[in-house]
Amino acid sequence: MAKFKIEIKWAFIFIIMSLLWMVLEKLCGLHSTHIDKQQYLTLLFIIPAVWVYFLALKDKKIHYYKGIMSYKQGFISGLIVTLIVALFSPLTQWIISCVITPEYFPNVIEYSLKTGYHKTREAAEAYFSLENYMKQSVIGALIMGIVTTAIVALFVRSKNSRNES
Repeated sequence: MAKFKIEIKWAFIFIIMSLLWMVLEKLCGLHSTHIDKQQYLTLLFIIPAVWVYFLALKDKKIHYYKGIMSYKQGFISGLIVTLIVALFSPLTQWIISCVITPEYFPNVIEYSLKTGYHKTREAAEAYFSLENYMKQSVIGALIMGIVTTAIVALFVRSKNSRNES
């Protein structure tokens, strides 16, 4: 467990940052009065997400690998962060949907019906539901975490790393 102490720390930093982002979205009205802008502005989350992964891999490189880290080592470290985030993503989604912004689903269902995104209430309710968002959060965390890790590990790895294991 001590071997993965840095990854566990950064996974929880990522989770907390995700929750704070949702609070920010709610405070900005992106879950109510400005819901029409939410699907676009939520993409800005990529910036702090990549930054957290960068800091996590940099931390692992400096404090665990003593400044010399291969791409493979960085990728594995980022993958562990990703797996922890994905494991906790249903709980994170529950906190978002039931504690932080319980009005989001009713608001987005109405918005999707009004704009014609969904033709029926049943379709909108099925898509914008806690169960569906929990599934999406696991899949999204895995896909985006792996892609982010693959890219960030390129930048954090040691250029002249002799240790490729």
